[in-house]
Amino acid sequence: MSIANLLNKQTGRLALAAASAVCVFSLAINTASAGDREKAKFIHDRIAGVPPQTIAGPNNDVLDQMEQDITGGNVAAAVTRAMNDPNFLNVKVKNMVIPWTNEDQTVFAPLNDTAATIIGYIRDGRDFRGILSDDLIYVGVDPALNSFPYSNSNNDHYIQMEHQNLNLRTVLQSQTQSTTIGQPPEAVAGITTTRANARAFFYGGTNRAMFRFTMMNYLCTDLEEVKDITRTNNYVRQDVSRSPGGDSEIFLNNCVGCHAGMDGMAGAYAYHQWGPNIFDDNNDADTQSMLYQTTPITYQVDGVDITTPTRVTHKHRINPTNFEYGWVTPDDRWTNYWRTGQNAKLGWANNTPQAVTSVPASTPGAAVGNAALLGQELANTNAFARCQVLKVYRHVCLSDPAEATLQTLTTNFVNSTYDMRTVFTDSVINCMNSNPNL
Repeated sequence: MSIANLLNKQTGRLALAAASAVCVFSLAINTASAGDREKAKFIHDRIAGVPPQTIAGPNNDVLDQMEQDITGGNVAAAVTRAMNDPNFLNVKVKNMVIPWTNEDQTVFAPLNDTAATIIGYIRDGRDFRGILSDDLIYVGVDPALNSFPYSNSNNDHYIQMEHQNLNLRTVLQSQTQSTTIGQPPEAVAGITTTRANARAFFYGGTNRAMFRFTMMNYLCTDLEEVKDITRTNNYVRQDVSRSPGGDSEIFLNNCVGCHAGMDGMAGAYAYHQWGPNIFDDNNDADTQSMLYQTTPITYQVDGVDITTPTRVTHKHRINPTNFEYGWVTPDDRWTNYWRTGQNAKLGWANNTPQAVTSVPASTPGAAVGNAALLGQELANTNAFARCQVLKVYRHVCLSDPAEATLQTLTTNFVNSTYDMRTVFTDSVINCMNSNPNL
């Protein structure tokens, strides 16, 4: 063998040995426990979505302060510092809640009054159950918005808030919703009746969309998951055929499973409508506003005048010949048939057999209209509490929590009087502690 070949082999052995040493050294670094500073960085990245801000001056650096909090055993204080970053509300929380405000469930939608109100509840640590019933709305108060006041006919107020990158922590202010939107208090049901939510879910249709998307967005439960064909079907409306395709078994073994429960509760929205009482495809939906019918009127159904004036909107009387013996909505009463049967698993508060236009005595606050009472009924379920924890954990930790973790975090959320800041804090601490590299 030539001298050149021997040298090449020796060089190769040395290179391999060096590479191996580097790998072993790198492995040692990766498996070593991270320090409190790395934990602080992890928390800030997950809560605010951006690196911590560096501020000139001794002990002013946010990361330094968070590290000191963690070293001192006060991890929750470090999380609170991260929440004070404007990006926590302006980006992290906004991106989480925007999909709840539109049928496409896309994050690529502008800031709106529904999202701003949810963000306000989180910022202020309000009882989060109130988002489905309180007479409250959050608007922006800033000189930059003087030319764009809140409007029932457009979303410019919130679009400008977003375009000008106003700090939602300082600019959002709570107001009485009924006063702001010019509706009687009984018309209001938290974010249900905010402009964006009404535009998305009261538009066209039969108002069943409002019930379905409320279940999806705030109980993390779609109708297929609560289908129960054993429930009484006396509230299923006329527009639902009892023999779809000429086969009654399809209704009895499929359709009734959702409609028996949904139609019993969706009657709470009988007086609500997006735009004029009689739906018109030619109207520009985006320039309309929510209608709450306060006085009885007469209108035509299939070209025939109804016999008695009613406050119930026209959409609740459409297609009456599909099954003429079905339920004719007389007012905004509602009944919850899902308190018993398989859907008792949703964990209704004080789970009595049935609730009719009322909520458990333990429910805080005093809702006025039946839409608000239904909101309280839904928000006081265990499913509502679990849903908020699940959504926050996924958004912060980018994974699903173990069932035991989910139960613990849900209990803490309830015990904090439904303060969503607790969920963010508990979630990021849990996934930090579960991270093998921290």
